Amino acid sequence: MSKIREWISVYTAKSPKLVVILGILIANVFFISIAALIIMWLAPPSMENTDYWHCVYYAVTMLLTGYLEIVVQDIGEIGALLVMFCVVTAILGMIVFTGAVIGYMTEFISSFIEDAGSGSRKLHISNHIVILNWNSRAAEIVNEFLYKNTKEKIVILVESDREEVLNDINERLSATLEDEKEAVRKNKLTIIVREGDSWSTKQLNDISIKKAKSVIILNKEDVLTIKTLLQVVQMTAEEDSADNQQVIVEVENDWTFELIETIIGRTKLKGKRNIVPVAVNHILGQIFPQISIMPELNLVFNDLFSHKGATFHSQSAVDHSTSEDEFISGYFDNHLESIPLSVTCYGTGKPMFYYLSNSAVHKRSTKTVSQGNDLKVSINSDFEIKDKHVIILGHNSKNQAIMEGFAAFSNEWKQKDGPEVLDVTVIDNEDYLEEHDHYKQYPFVKKVIATDISEKDLICDIIEGFIGAHNGHRCILILSDEDVSDEQIDADALTYLILVQEVINTRLINHPDFDPNTIDMVVEILNPKNYDIVSNYSTENIVISNRYISKLIAQIGEKEALFDLYYDILTYDDAEDEETDSKELYTKKVSEYFKEIPGPCTAADLIRAVYHASPSENKTIVLGYVQSGGKFILFEGDQSKINVNLSGEDKLVVFSNH
Repeated sequence: MSKIREWISVYTAKSPKLVVILGILIANVFFISIAALIIMWLAPPSMENTDYWHCVYYAVTMLLTGYLEIVVQDIGEIGALLVMFCVVTAILGMIVFTGAVIGYMTEFISSFIEDAGSGSRKLHISNHIVILNWNSRAAEIVNEFLYKNTKEKIVILVESDREEVLNDINERLSATLEDEKEAVRKNKLTIIVREGDSWSTKQLNDISIKKAKSVIILNKEDVLTIKTLLQVVQMTAEEDSADNQQVIVEVENDWTFELIETIIGRTKLKGKRNIVPVAVNHILGQIFPQISIMPELNLVFNDLFSHKGATFHSQSAVDHSTSEDEFISGYFDNHLESIPLSVTCYGTGKPMFYYLSNSAVHKRSTKTVSQGNDLKVSINSDFEIKDKHVIILGHNSKNQAIMEGFAAFSNEWKQKDGPEVLDVTVIDNEDYLEEHDHYKQYPFVKKVIATDISEKDLICDIIEGFIGAHNGHRCILILSDEDVSDEQIDADALTYLILVQEVINTRLINHPDFDPNTIDMVVEILNPKNYDIVSNYSTENIVISNRYISKLIAQIGEKEALFDLYYDILTYDDAEDEETDSKELYTKKVSEYFKEIPGPCTAADLIRAVYHASPSENKTIVLGYVQSGGKFILFEGDQSKINVNLSGEDKLVVFSNH
């Protein structure tokens, strides 16, 4: 007896569901057997030839349906005792069998749903996107896939709070679906959120990580990022892993980046597929200076770093003997629906062709393509970007990278032995300025003012002095500190914005000829929910920094070769490095870039005319233009059908060396 009791105890702890269903089965078998024997014992003469198995059939029927007539045909004949027993059997059947089975099945279904959501069951899926280490940028990454023309399966593994994550995703997607119904109407996402550890072999196997087409490891904690990457690398390096699988890793500091570079070096020796570290602070540090100097780039980056509309594409360049100029000129002869950018090797040693198009598939034109011969343009060879004035209010973890971005711009555009093309004023608290040695290493930083954000009058006086001291391009860059509590996110940035607006309003009263449109404001916010608050202050250049990173990660996760192109676009060349001669995106005022403003033409003519008129050392590709009213016109689709009528105040968006 003790052995039986031990067996029951062990299996109850090990497999309680199995023990319960066996108990229900045994109880019902016993009950049916006894009921069948009693029916035989109390059977009337008319049922004297009924055998035991027929009685079992009668008992089961009464248990399942409560139907008594199959036995009780004539109460007077069979007697009241059998009638009472049949009634009791039917009632007990409802309790012992029907009730127990329904209760068990209800619990089983609930448990199944819970297990499926929490990640207890293996997910049989392939060619999907995996997101690990949920953070504030993750919902934006998911949202970016709404703009794809193909269906996507996204599996997200979170440590906890699965329902909260689902709510975040649904809230973000709902906003996009509401705002851009036509853009995302035909796109569908399959989103699965599981709970588990991102470094667990079992949990990663359960989401079929080996069969994923890309794995996105977001940065949550540096140690967790490294731990997750090591586990993912080990599992996805096995022979049964998907081919050409991409592993994208977010990195927020130099220490982690160096460790990941070491991991990449070791995995390459083992023939590991692509691992791409995305340096978040470096990328944003390059974006902010470019937008501060050319605010229209905020519109351009938002469009181009996205799956929405025309995007960047790449393919291997086949003919190695053809120069880039010859390749692009030949491409212009046969294509009207895509814009060639460059043929570049970058660090891989393999030439890649990059282009801008609505589709990765090249469509050769069925009609004659003009080479811009009908349009003659004369480019101003003395064009320069100069006299840029920026005031920075506040700080964040990207300040050092931002200053390096400004330094790269200054080095690229500064004329030899000429004056600085850029001057920067910084307002921040004393502790942070001391930590960065008051930015003394940067000659373009002309003023550094230590003050607390609560010193309203002092800050307003400094901003007023900055506006009044310069006649050239003036930009106010407001940064948002991410190292604060959730309640304080964007609070300082909003405070600075209010102070700036107060200065502008006062200046409008005291100087009626003052034009506020001559002041560009670039405001960083971290929480997209604060967008409406900021937009009420009429600032058009609101930078939601998390969205930029999310857009880039979503793109790179599918097209790893684009990483080098993005890095190139976002990094100004060092003028002292003669070997570096990469291209970036610029906005150039039409009246300054051309000696004579071109007349009405098509986008096809303008693109080709500018390319052929630009000097060989700086071949320029026109991607579109920003109208004086602030609307960005991207040359996507059939360029021969896009009519262009430039004004002197419009700004060309070009891809060029300088």
